[in-house]
Amino acid sequence: MKKSFHILLACLFTLFLYNCSDDNPSGGEGDEGKLPIPSGTTKTASINLTRTYQEMEGFGASDCWAPNFVGKYWTSAQKEKIARLLFSQEIKNGQPEGIGLSMWRFNLGGGSSEQGDNSNINNKVRRAECFLSENGNYTWTKHAGQQYFIEKAKEYGCEKYVMFSNSPPVFYNYNGKGYSERGEYSNLKEEHYDDFATYMVTVAEWFKTNKNIEFDFISPVNEPQYDWGPSNDDGQEGSGWQNSEISKLARSLNNALQKTSLNTKILLAEAGDWTYLYQKDYSNNRENRSDVIADLFGAGSENYIGNLPGVAPIICGHSYWTDGSWDGMADVRQKVYNKADAYNLKVYQTEWSMLGDNYDSDYPGHDNASFTDIALYMSKVIHQDLTLANVSSWSYWTSMDNERWNHKNRFLLINVIPGDGAYGDMEKSGTSEDTKSLWVLGNYSLFVRPGYKRIALELQDSSKNLFGTAFIAPEGNQVVCVYTNLSGKAINIDAEIKNSGKNMKPVRQYTTSSDKNLKEETFEEELAHIPSNAIVTVIYE
Repeated sequence: MKKSFHILLACLFTLFLYNCSDDNPSGGEGDEGKLPIPSGTTKTASINLTRTYQEMEGFGASDCWAPNFVGKYWTSAQKEKIARLLFSQEIKNGQPEGIGLSMWRFNLGGGSSEQGDNSNINNKVRRAECFLSENGNYTWTKHAGQQYFIEKAKEYGCEKYVMFSNSPPVFYNYNGKGYSERGEYSNLKEEHYDDFATYMVTVAEWFKTNKNIEFDFISPVNEPQYDWGPSNDDGQEGSGWQNSEISKLARSLNNALQKTSLNTKILLAEAGDWTYLYQKDYSNNRENRSDVIADLFGAGSENYIGNLPGVAPIICGHSYWTDGSWDGMADVRQKVYNKADAYNLKVYQTEWSMLGDNYDSDYPGHDNASFTDIALYMSKVIHQDLTLANVSSWSYWTSMDNERWNHKNRFLLINVIPGDGAYGDMEKSGTSEDTKSLWVLGNYSLFVRPGYKRIALELQDSSKNLFGTAFIAPEGNQVVCVYTNLSGKAINIDAEIKNSGKNMKPVRQYTTSSDKNLKEETFEEELAHIPSNAIVTVIYE
């Protein structure tokens, strides 16, 4: 009896070691490493593969302003770490290395950096360099840090590139500065429109010849509805523009592009918020800086540029200031789409960060919000932009910056901390931290690649606290769904193909929450699991 008992213990111990061993393919998680489905209320999702919407062209971010310092002065190890987080599409051992941005926005500066303190832009990080000098010579070593990151973007497989300008070169401007003192009118002197256009095209040609990077778009003006005068805070380059002045510049830029072999198109007009695109604004001298779609793309308008071969049939704007409530976002974005569709234009969202203050009552406020709260609120904005404005591209504002004044991750994807501290000198190489905003954006950018099309998704009990978006791969063999669950309980999703009776099989999912950053998981049952306060990307076959 005693001998038999020892044999039984030995057998049980052997079985225990086998179940805990790395050689056991189940790893204690069920067949083939799959996890048992956690408890949660089950909701249905109906996916219509034949009802398609916009084709996606990219998810991106910009290289304003810290990247020029980080890329130039920081250690190779730190720079590579940051580039990998932004651009890598690799998934190793169930953990993505980065978020695989497919679009990168390059800031073509106006030369306030060379002016130093005379630029009247207080923070040197907010100043920008210029390849061109007043004597007409080009110095191609300028923008060295930005060149580092755009080269890394290409190396990692980024597919789309935008060159954008906040200000013309300072020596082309009325006040010789990167900011404006002309209020509603452009700071660019009348006689320098063609010169500015030639400058932008010359830079684009140089990148194609010397870096093998061809910009898909040149965006020549930024938020023209604002005056961009002198600032008491950090400041930055900028200028107001009348629609008529944008039209004039677009003609000059179109003529310059037609003389080259570039495939680059002109992207207009980076509206400061969505409402300026579809309606007149009579406040603050904005009457002739609003209703941009009709004024620039209406064939009967004196500012019409829609027939220029160099102008892309795209209208772009920023999601600032119209992001405070779920219903408000929906109303504005539906109007954007309706107006753009009437003029046969695609829509790009080219800048967003959490600038506003008056947000939904279920948002705890900036002081009380966690990094996860802020990032998940961004998923609301992305969802509404995708499903109602039907944007073909969505970009965050600053890819990296130093977190200051308890801003948390409201204005950055990656927090870069100079060697002498958060308020220190960005020229001193330091450390970097990925944030939840990076990974929430990655739930879209890493998996919804250029060429994917948005398709219809009907999610049971969809609301501002539970919503999802579906996309189909160009080959038609894979569906990507991004679900956000802001409710207080976990949800399981049972998805089916509409009118077929066939369930969609979730192959794997990637979860971002307070304790997970795009963590890969697979489950035994043919359900997706969406934890409370999480965003989950589900890959279906």
